[in-house]
Amino acid sequence: MIVYPAIDIRGGKCVRLIKGDYSRELVYGDDPTEMAKRWQAAGARVLHLVDLDAAKSGVPANLDVVRRIRKTVGLELQVGGGIRNEAIIRQYLDLGVRQLVVGTQAVREPEWFADMTKKFPHRLVAGIDAHAGKVATDGWTQATGQSPVAMAKSLEHLSLAAIVYTDIATDGMLQGPNVSAMAEMVTAVSTPIIASGGVTRPDDVRRLAEAGVAGCIVGRTLYEGQMTLEEALAAAESAQS
Repeated sequence: MIVYPAIDIRGGKCVRLIKGDYSRELVYGDDPTEMAKRWQAAGARVLHLVDLDAAKSGVPANLDVVRRIRKTVGLELQVGGGIRNEAIIRQYLDLGVRQLVVGTQAVREPEWFADMTKKFPHRLVAGIDAHAGKVATDGWTQATGQSPVAMAKSLEHLSLAAIVYTDIATDGMLQGPNVSAMAEMVTAVSTPIIASGGVTRPDDVRRLAEAGVAGCIVGRTLYEGQMTLEEALAAAESAQS
């Protein structure tokens, strides 16, 4: 299982949101590039970057930050937030980004998303964000009536790299992930599942690995020192040995 340290970017700074609430922001640094260097030194293989400004507006706002990170560290990058047209996809891929997470537009325009997966096979990740058991879009600000599992099943025929499944209720709360929901998703589809939300302790990483997820995104717990990246990586490795 791959552990993805998260770097959420808003206004050029490294931040985290509580339950995806833009009014509940925690700032962890003025330079996301320094954070990227920190996670590389700790053993990360891939970084999960989110342009929070773009997730809300649909317009990329931190391309320069992503470019600097790409030039500074030798890690693969998975980027999400505001990926809503082909031009944006090409911009990021031209920067050397490995995977792009598409959430809102995959829900709103499924035919467009299917077409993009044909043009860019195994480079796109479907972002499924769930609030109270229903898919949410637009930076988690708009609820839909669709269940996460139903959406995942509707995407299974596409050439996806993975699905990032976020439980908004646990995100940034440091109270543990929704392991049962993640396990349900793993059972429902064959597409690799990356778990996001609430991962706090090494045991959380271990339980997710045992549930069969392909990866987990770790954020606030790293920034507040409740778990080191080294501990997370060791937990993932021990669960698979």
